[in-house]
Amino acid sequence: MEALMIVVTAQALLGAFDLAYHHEMTERLTWKKTASAELRLHAARNGIYAVIFLVLAWAEPHGLLAIAFAGLLVIEIAITLTDFVIEDRTRLLPASERVLHTVLAISYGAFLALFAPYLVAWAGEPTALVLVERGAWSAVMTVFAVGVAYWTLRDTARSHAVGQAPSVADPGADLVTDYLDGNKRILITGGTGFIGRRLTAALVEAGHHVTVLTRDARKARDLPLPVRITTDLDSFGDDEVFDAVVHLAGAPVATRRWTAKRKSVLRASRIDTTRALVAFIGRLEIKPEVLITASAIGYYGSDSERPVTENTKPQPGFSNAMCAACEAESRKACRYGVRVVQLRLGLVLAAHGGPLGMMMPSFEFGLGARLGSGRQWMSWVHLDDVIAMIAFLIARDDLRGPFNAVAPVPVRNAQFSVALARQLGRPCLFAIPAGVIRFVFGEMGQELLLASKRVQPIRLCDAGFGFRCPNLEEALRVSLASDQPAVNPTA
Repeated sequence: MEALMIVVTAQALLGAFDLAYHHEMTERLTWKKTASAELRLHAARNGIYAVIFLVLAWAEPHGLLAIAFAGLLVIEIAITLTDFVIEDRTRLLPASERVLHTVLAISYGAFLALFAPYLVAWAGEPTALVLVERGAWSAVMTVFAVGVAYWTLRDTARSHAVGQAPSVADPGADLVTDYLDGNKRILITGGTGFIGRRLTAALVEAGHHVTVLTRDARKARDLPLPVRITTDLDSFGDDEVFDAVVHLAGAPVATRRWTAKRKSVLRASRIDTTRALVAFIGRLEIKPEVLITASAIGYYGSDSERPVTENTKPQPGFSNAMCAACEAESRKACRYGVRVVQLRLGLVLAAHGGPLGMMMPSFEFGLGARLGSGRQWMSWVHLDDVIAMIAFLIARDDLRGPFNAVAPVPVRNAQFSVALARQLGRPCLFAIPAGVIRFVFGEMGQELLLASKRVQPIRLCDAGFGFRCPNLEEALRVSLASDQPAVNPTA
């Protein structure tokens, strides 16, 4: 029995990591409408594991109960195989999750091999549920049972929630039809990313002809049709025609510490790709009307208590240097008569991904915290407003240069943390010291998490753009309460 308990413990710990890291943090399954069926299977499987752990903790099923328990173990296998099929059909699993699933399958096989002799022996006994006490193992298995029982309830509730209401992953033609008429031919780089997927869906739904340039064609398999996919600019001839190019490609900046190697990756994924895109535009016989590139408010540097506009002088830092270099490369398209727009993005909010998606797990479990003093300004914008901005800037041929893609009302980090916790019905009782953030995340923590940026969308407002979510409470409500659509734009 000792070896059996060790294997079960390993299975439980690996499963907990899979739930916490993949399902909750990186894949955000509990906030994806497409994951409704997968969540139902997870709930059923976790319920089975709750029974397994309780039996291992306190009981021996004899006779027919042992046979029934063996049947439950077989059902778990059927659920897991079905889950594999659904996962393969609805999402592209990261390599770490595929490897972990393989290890879990091997571990479960080892558990069955070790448990089979006990079940055979118990099946030969008269039918009864014999209570036993297994010392420390009883306590350990009880803890596991409580944990998976909680996740059974959570996955059941979230499966119902995401399955019953529209989500931010749905097409949103209305986000672009207010500004773009006719059938535009649009090239999107980074179309499989957080912003790119939403933009692609909205444009396709509105009837535009969309081409997506991506490094990994597998990630584009669930983009809405009709959409053209390519992995190389060289696949286009010089006679290719695009009305607009939207450049969103770039490695994520906030997922890990900025080592020298990581900085090199970040710069190459932005500066080099922008340079290549401009060279591609240069060889086209018919140039696009506009190039819109994704920059960031990191352009302005680290700290500012004063309001920041597009004309504010930046402060030096890695973010500023990288953004400035990208913008400089994009401006080279002007020599070909192309109108160039740099979209300086703030924190883009949506529950299924981006910075809000990274914050959500801790806040959902009541562990939300302000960062450092909490007094640093956070300049944010809702994802749907970003999509509308892009359509607006494509349509307005009189607009060029940098635009701050942020909502009109920035908030301090403490206000943001409390507002998010309130929307989730959770407390916000903690604070992470600035020193801890700097120690763990280094330069990235200082520039992205602790820096104060009070950025204003002056040029967008002057041009007449109307925000759907001008204040944080509305943006969080729209992001989290998937049964309530975004409000109409306000002038």
